[in-house]
Amino acid sequence: MKIQLVLLLPLAAALFFVPGANAAVSDDDPSTVTCNGPWKFKTGDHPQWSDPDLDDADWALVDLSAPPGAHDGDVGFSGYVPGWTTKGHGNYSGFAWYRIKISLDMVKGAQLAIACPPAVDDAYQLFLNGALLGNAGDFSKPEPVAYSVQPRLFLLPDSIRNKKSVTIAFRVWMSKATLSQLPDAGGIHIAPVLGEKSSVAAIYQFQWDQIIKGYIAEVILPAIFLLLALLISIFYKPGKQYQWFVFALILLALVRANQAVFYWFQVESAHTFDIITPVILIPLTLGSWLMAWWNWHKLEESVWIPRIIAVLMLLYMCSQLLGLPWMAESISHSIFNTLSNIIRLLFLLLMLYIIYRGIRQHTEDKWLVLLATLLISTGLFAQELSALHIQGIWFPFGVGVSRSQYAYAAFDIVMFLILIRHYRRQTHRFRASTAV
Repeated sequence: MKIQLVLLLPLAAALFFVPGANAAVSDDDPSTVTCNGPWKFKTGDHPQWSDPDLDDADWALVDLSAPPGAHDGDVGFSGYVPGWTTKGHGNYSGFAWYRIKISLDMVKGAQLAIACPPAVDDAYQLFLNGALLGNAGDFSKPEPVAYSVQPRLFLLPDSIRNKKSVTIAFRVWMSKATLSQLPDAGGIHIAPVLGEKSSVAAIYQFQWDQIIKGYIAEVILPAIFLLLALLISIFYKPGKQYQWFVFALILLALVRANQAVFYWFQVESAHTFDIITPVILIPLTLGSWLMAWWNWHKLEESVWIPRIIAVLMLLYMCSQLLGLPWMAESISHSIFNTLSNIIRLLFLLLMLYIIYRGIRQHTEDKWLVLLATLLISTGLFAQELSALHIQGIWFPFGVGVSRSQYAYAAFDIVMFLILIRHYRRQTHRFRASTAV
């Protein structure tokens, strides 16, 4: 009975990973101004473009006003608008500038601050009346180093109150990788907010709450995966049937947890994340799960399967690396991206073959095992499901929760049930053998 209680403890945590409701920040606060624009916009780069006296009459106009209910497709930030690729610059990556002049008569408060947009492709510098006020990303090199864009709060100097207006300029940089990955990429997606310090700080805190809630599942689910791996190691003393499950669970935990690490902290650049997750962890995770089910179903007679899995993992790593858009320009990235998609389909076909062979000969908990396999595959092959236009994310209480997160939570529950039933059978057989 104790082992069953220990195994069931993580299930309660799985039920609480969906974020709770958010307290919305009012858009009608008279102490703040949402800088929807229209902004002056120009692709390219020049240091003089931060000058408040610059003649920008020939620059394009960009409105950052979002329709009611608009939000990003990830954590649920409100006020989201498509980027410059949908506004006449479909194939452009690199530097671009946004400029706006705001009358301070419409901004209340003695101490002013600005909440910078939490959704920008990919990095930016903020200038106030020509002076650099802050940035997101490392601009010390000719090509900036981008990290996840987090909410930023910058205080305006007290001397700004002596002026009638202020010129705000954003110098934005977007990589070729982002251009190729997002259909609405490019620049600022959410308007910054200017106003009284405490009111702007409340908006800043609300945006951080969105990010924390949006990725909290990527901490809870990996913790459950690791606990499940620990319990398997302790109570089932993994031999052939279980050892690959331990590896697979640990690798999947690393894949999911690295999402939270990337978006919560500034320890991984976008390029570092690309190497760690798509190039290394995901191929290893796919291969380890196929090996886990191969061992589970005791298909040792099919000795060719592990060899095929090893080859596919190696090829997938290489194609993922060479398909990165920021690799050497002489490489034809599209060819390797196509190769990656083909390899993923081979992984999927091999998984289906293992499931078919295993279910045909597996008698104990056949349908629970099938359900667990389908649930884990829903997460592992998420991009293939999305290619079939199956919805991939929902926004309960205004916070994004993905199809994979739901599938992994359900998998945890099913897998715990399978292990409990297996443990009870083992215990019963042991008692029966000792009684004889």
